[in-house]
Amino acid sequence: MEYENRPTSASSDQESTGPGGTDAAVGMKERIIDKANDVRSKVTDFGRKAADKLDDSRASVARALDHTASTLQSGGDKVSGATHAAADKVQATADYVRRTGLEGMADSVRNVVKRYPAQAMAVAAVLGFLAARTLRRQDD
Repeated sequence: MEYENRPTSASSDQESTGPGGTDAAVGMKERIIDKANDVRSKVTDFGRKAADKLDDSRASVARALDHTASTLQSGGDKVSGATHAAADKVQATADYVRRTGLEGMADSVRNVVKRYPAQAMAVAAVLGFLAARTLRRQDD
């Protein structure tokens, strides 16, 4: 008995080159992988550019905070202790922004959220509300 368990030539041809065969599936898979790699590359580039822009804006944010702090402190005798304390906090924030990179700020935010999850959720809700309100006003 010389019977071997191998596919007939007709079924073999259909699997490798037929309309629904493996060559078409392999080609489709390769195209999908190429597109996914292209999208991943574009998203990575976009993220890098956004991070670079944010990082570049740190200096101007720090200068604006410095200006705010000096304005608060320049009130002379009219300025209360609370205003001086606020100015000191703004100045400390300016220093923090100036010396801390984007990753360091993200780490700080993560640490605060881990430490104070309920308060972080409340702040996120308020910021979300304010952002939605601002966007709504821009539509009017």
